[in-house]
Amino acid sequence: MTRPLRKWLLAYAVTAVIFAAVDAVWILTVATPQYRSQIGHLLPASFNAAGAVLFYLVFVAGIVHYGVRPADSRASLRSRAGSGALFGFFTYATWALTAFAVLKDFPAVVAVTDIAWGAAVCAAVSPLVALLLKLHHPRVGAAAARD
Repeated sequence: MTRPLRKWLLAYAVTAVIFAAVDAVWILTVATPQYRSQIGHLLPASFNAAGAVLFYLVFVAGIVHYGVRPADSRASLRSRAGSGALFGFFTYATWALTAFAVLKDFPAVVAVTDIAWGAAVCAAVSPLVALLLKLHHPRVGAAAARD
């Protein structure tokens, strides 16, 4: 296995753990209550575990590629946060605005909340992971702490 691939896989694993933990808190404290009160009629009795796993597998790869960028040792934490925020904004906006456009009575507040969450969580997770990788392996992201 090549060094860049090892760095990317380590970044993926760290990102997956951090994103899943933060997202679980969000889902339990904000998203679930809001979804139940605003779009409860659209929710199934139980969530689709396979769909959730597939989302996390794909989404974490996007955070690593566009936000964390383990192969880009020159990127600053600010740059990683900005790229992560844009990735989260566009991906969550795709879901939320599509739902707003095609689902009957889909509330704007849910769409706006989801989009804001996507941008915020990716803006936070991307530089955090880059910083943790730098602290663990100083050569992995030698410039990651630069702003």
